[in-house]
Amino acid sequence: MTRSPAPLVLLDLDGTLTDSAPGILAGIRHAYGVLGLPVPDEATLRSFVGPPITESFGGHGVPADRVDEAVTAYREVFAAAGMYDNRVFDGVPQVLRELRAVGCTLAVATSKPEVFARPICDRFGLTELVDGVFGAPIEEGTSTKADVIAKALAALGRTSPVVPGADGPAVMVGDREHDVHGAAAHGIPCLGVTWGYAADGELEAAGAAGLVHDVAGLTRAVLDRLDRP
Repeated sequence: MTRSPAPLVLLDLDGTLTDSAPGILAGIRHAYGVLGLPVPDEATLRSFVGPPITESFGGHGVPADRVDEAVTAYREVFAAAGMYDNRVFDGVPQVLRELRAVGCTLAVATSKPEVFARPICDRFGLTELVDGVFGAPIEEGTSTKADVIAKALAALGRTSPVVPGADGPAVMVGDREHDVHGAAAHGIPCLGVTWGYAADGELEAAGAAGLVHDVAGLTRAVLDRLDRP
């Protein structure tokens, strides 16, 4: 008798596993300064955390022909030190250990370029707690969250769309609408976490399968979702 693969939990990074806003926002402010453009207000700046940075610059005052310049300026600060101006949310390592202990396969799936995501996960002790770290190419504007998830599924030997009976159950955990939509493209429900960077009502409007309001409740929420048909 063929056994189904282990339950799969895909995990966003920024705003879900880590509080990465300080380093990211410092780089964004620097980029606007280099370009001589007005820096967006704080609420708008926080909206940059999660989606591809090229998308966010283009949507907030940076002319299309200067987006590459903005990204270069941003990465000058981010790659030098900003990527590590970051911390793992309290309780996250314990959640990852608990999910692995009951047989879940765990994978980070982030829109952050993989060349940054991997060393960040290494630095903060996340790599050893998951079964893979998957991110966007360095030209992140060429990739969507759905593309990153496709990459993770292929590497882990899963099909798309996911068929629970054949492939084992799967769930995405993320804090932005991009996580919900990217997972839905592969037939995967997404639990939205409210400690991240979503605007009020964003996750509900995107169609999140449920909301989790604190890290302490994440293990149970994930397992409950995986148990549903």
